[in-house]
Amino acid sequence: MHLLKYFPGRGTLVSLLFFLGCDPSSNVDVVHSVNFEVAEATITEMHDNLLKGQVSSLDLVNAYLDRINKYDKNGPKLNSIILLNPNAQEQAITLDREREEKGMRGLLHGIPILLKDNYETRDMPTSGASIALSSFFPESDAFQVKKLREAGAIILGKTNMHELAAGITTISSLGGQTKNPYDISRNPGGSSGGTGAAIAASFAAIGWGSDTCGSIRIPASNNNLFGLRPTKGLASTRGIIPLSHTQDVGGPLARSAKDLAIGLNAIVGQDPEDPYTSILTNTNTPDFVAALDKDALKDSRIGILTSLFGDEPADQEIGLLVKQAITKMGELGAQAMEVSIPKLESMLQGSSVIAHEFKWDLIDYLEASEAPPVNSLEEIVELGLFHVAMEGTFRRRMFDEEREDPQYRQALEKQEALRKAVITLMETMDLDALVYPTMRRPIAIIGAPQAGSTCQLSASTGLPALSVPAGFTKDGLPFGIELLGLPLTDAKLVALGYSFEQNSDNRQPPALKPGLSELHFSTQLQSETTYEANFTFYTETNKLTSSVAFADPSLGDIYAVGLQLSEGPEVGGIIDRIGPENSSTRDMGNFLGTSEILLDPTTVMKLKEGGIFLAVFSSRYPKGELKSPLTIDDSTKALLRLRSSIDIN
Repeated sequence: MHLLKYFPGRGTLVSLLFFLGCDPSSNVDVVHSVNFEVAEATITEMHDNLLKGQVSSLDLVNAYLDRINKYDKNGPKLNSIILLNPNAQEQAITLDREREEKGMRGLLHGIPILLKDNYETRDMPTSGASIALSSFFPESDAFQVKKLREAGAIILGKTNMHELAAGITTISSLGGQTKNPYDISRNPGGSSGGTGAAIAASFAAIGWGSDTCGSIRIPASNNNLFGLRPTKGLASTRGIIPLSHTQDVGGPLARSAKDLAIGLNAIVGQDPEDPYTSILTNTNTPDFVAALDKDALKDSRIGILTSLFGDEPADQEIGLLVKQAITKMGELGAQAMEVSIPKLESMLQGSSVIAHEFKWDLIDYLEASEAPPVNSLEEIVELGLFHVAMEGTFRRRMFDEEREDPQYRQALEKQEALRKAVITLMETMDLDALVYPTMRRPIAIIGAPQAGSTCQLSASTGLPALSVPAGFTKDGLPFGIELLGLPLTDAKLVALGYSFEQNSDNRQPPALKPGLSELHFSTQLQSETTYEANFTFYTETNKLTSSVAFADPSLGDIYAVGLQLSEGPEVGGIIDRIGPENSSTRDMGNFLGTSEILLDPTTVMKLKEGGIFLAVFSSRYPKGELKSPLTIDDSTKALLRLRSSIDIN
């Protein structure tokens, strides 16, 4: 498989066609003079312009790649994309030709999309943003990915996520920390925060995430997007790295309700190999686009679940704003009334099964895979192949000793009781939806814990829940309002969200600015040079900058380079991932990367003691076996320069 390099702009198109073996004089029209703006463009707008021949899929791919270069890799450096698809441009040309010769497959034909990095793809690694799985290439596509390819979607790349989906702020050993495009000092939510930030910033038309307890809805709320946690079983999760098979679901995040509906139509349906989808037997698969109705809120009945608003001072701002949004729904014809579920708090407590299933589900997933680079969570922890921010979570979950202990069975019983209580309430009161804040509290600063999630109600009941953009706080931070429905009423929920959207104006794009000219590591390696790494530590600010270069085919494909802690005789976690200059290419043995990180006092001490080393993860060294400690050349200067050398023979 050859790799295509990405160069912003259209100047490389002719050489690209030549490289692919295409005839530039072909009657396939792949170059257009129309300057189509992809920022905030809807799928329908792109589809119509493709149909009219006013833009090509290759134009769309190049335009999105240009935005990613400006705003994800440079400028605000959102760091939402973990890997670009090296074949995206080639696929766009193929789909452009198919459109000209055979017509359009549907609304997603030739539309660039993004996938969370826990969706299996046969032509790209699937890592769960874990450096431990950076070399993992699945044999086939996830079920939803297969359906998206059949619909003609172009997979532009993979997005960063909270490592192995085990958190809600999107930080990982392979991808680092993703930033929120509305305020880069804050987190984008998680675990699908890379998808949320990327779609908010218009790096693709639509993106896919997964939700085990809020991981679609929280990024949707934090990034002014629509995100549906579908009814468990409406869409197959086969081929998505599991966190908890009982609670896992997958689906899209989008800038508009209609885009969300288009994405959902492409992926819902029964999968013979996913028993949860048997709920669709003898049931018509919903048509989300057909269900859209500007007047859906009229005469709808909505229950305000007051206990999920919170009563702490930190809950009040968003609680008031959500109530104002509910008032707006009332103005649009909805009948809103306060409702309660007796003992809801105690019913929710202990109802999650993530802690019980994560360790065992990961073992089963890796065991069923061909030649996985690691075999268990224990091995990941033992080898230090995780971000240090994940250590507490991973160590707690690896000590679960039984697959089905009494606490696990009790949690499943609580889920069933909770589901029955919610359904009984809604059916008794003839409610179309329950409503409450997606997040009770504003978005947390990066590095701080994120409180205020209401995710568990939908996750523990398996009932559908939609996060709808509801506006912004006084500090300009997005927030969402959540609608929860009865089983398989997903299309009704999206229709209600569409009605609210069409009669309000809550979608606002982030104010992104391209960066000034950036200085990147650009050392020209001589033919005999195979490795060079330079590190500069600033003692006054505790900042460590890194620049590394490799040029040795014997390393194989280089998937990641990181800085790793050494805990005496034990190996610690990853403190920094040195990002490649071009995430769309993985040339054999070639790598250029830079990074910048602030070290806490404890890590500074480890640095000075020689307790940090450079680790290379490649097809030859999938577990980071190639390591070298960082050593200080001159400790008498305020500016310390460090050099690492590796014997790669």
